[in-house]
Amino acid sequence: MFKRDFWENRIKRAWEKASIVWLYGPRRCGKTTIAKMLTGDDAAYINCDLPSAVDMLRNPELFLKECRKEIIVFDEIHNLKDPAGLLKIAADVYPHIKIIATGSSTLLASNKFRDTLTGRKRNIRLLPVLAGELPAFGNIPAAKRIFNGGLPPALLSEEKDNSFYREW
Repeated sequence: MFKRDFWENRIKRAWEKASIVWLYGPRRCGKTTIAKMLTGDDAAYINCDLPSAVDMLRNPELFLKECRKEIIVFDEIHNLKDPAGLLKIAADVYPHIKIIATGSSTLLASNKFRDTLTGRKRNIRLLPVLAGELPAFGNIPAAKRIFNGGLPPALLSEEKDNSFYREW
């Protein structure tokens, strides 16, 4: 579904300018899928939805100092109490660590960022699947894209599931 080479190249280009890449977009657009796809042996994947992750990151400086991975993925980082503080310490004190942070593009999530991290991150916005990207999803007809919408779970389902949209 998602082209690994495309995303690896896009993120590497962003890392040439800043040590933090922020993947953001609407719910269910593929942020976690892309982050997990790029997590290999040289990366740590941290699901910030989990209480154990919140506990582990209570002291960001200690966590980053002891981390032996070259890449850290903070999935759903907006769930932390001070996500901007963690990312600022990482960028300023541990710039050799490359970070992918994912989060919702909702206003609630962005209000947790007291620091804009100017110059420390590059943003990559994920959108619903566009018409030109349909071949990457198995040449799904454009009519199905229009009828089902462009979010991957809805686009890839065999039938339109109205309950999927009611949850929005």
